[in-house]
Amino acid sequence: MSNPMVNFTTPEASTNSTTQSIGILDGLNICVYSIGFLFGLPSQSYIIWLIITRTANGVAPEFFILNLSACEIGICLNYFLYALSYLFLHLSTLKLFFLGLSITGRPLFQCLICVERYLAVVHPVTFLKYKPLRYRVICCAAAWIIIIGSCFWCLFTTVSNNIACIWILSMQFLIFFSIQLFCLVAVLRALKQSGPGERARERGEENHLKRRAFYLILVTTVSMAIIYGPYIIIGFLTIVINEFLHPLWLIAFICYIVAGLVNPVLYLHRTGKLPCLRLP
Repeated sequence: MSNPMVNFTTPEASTNSTTQSIGILDGLNICVYSIGFLFGLPSQSYIIWLIITRTANGVAPEFFILNLSACEIGICLNYFLYALSYLFLHLSTLKLFFLGLSITGRPLFQCLICVERYLAVVHPVTFLKYKPLRYRVICCAAAWIIIIGSCFWCLFTTVSNNIACIWILSMQFLIFFSIQLFCLVAVLRALKQSGPGERARERGEENHLKRRAFYLILVTTVSMAIIYGPYIIIGFLTIVINEFLHPLWLIAFICYIVAGLVNPVLYLHRTGKLPCLRLP
């Protein structure tokens, strides 16, 4: 079995597997890759086009989303590489290198988005201080350096130290998820509190903005729980029992692909491009 996360942590395939079972798993993987590529690439490309062409407010307010979409396009292209690698084995090195986009790029940019919303609601003075585009550029430049380092790490550590890789992978996902969960709870608390002496209209407008930020962080956190929660649980389970359970990793990978489509749909809802579904 071969998928972006399983290949990252799986030893060489077991020689006890039958040809029929390998064929079924390979076919299922290719179907999942195809779904991720065919749905993810157009939606993420459309989001980038929307952000760039909406010149009224500039790209600064959505600079993190722009970088996330660029990272997601790389992930979608990597799905395509994984599908082709069943026919062309020489693509294995390239697909392992871009694996860093999946395990570090996506959760890192999602965390940046949630922290930005958290600052806007809970610490508005600090948010206004660091609102200029240059600070977002600095954060994204640092993020891309970390992501490139992760790509090289994936390239040179996938063939050895598998337990160590699983441990680092699980801890990384757990840290990212904890940060998002903290932002979610903090925004929820801020939403329930109203400043003294506020007018009803001003309080209503402020609560509306807080509510939108809360729902954005909530959906992002839930999607990340679905994406990385199974990997965290199965990763620690693998460490405890010291045995690699292929069916469980396949289920986690399917959750990773499907839940990864939530964020582009959420953005299209928020921008009114999907009028049939609206956020509160």
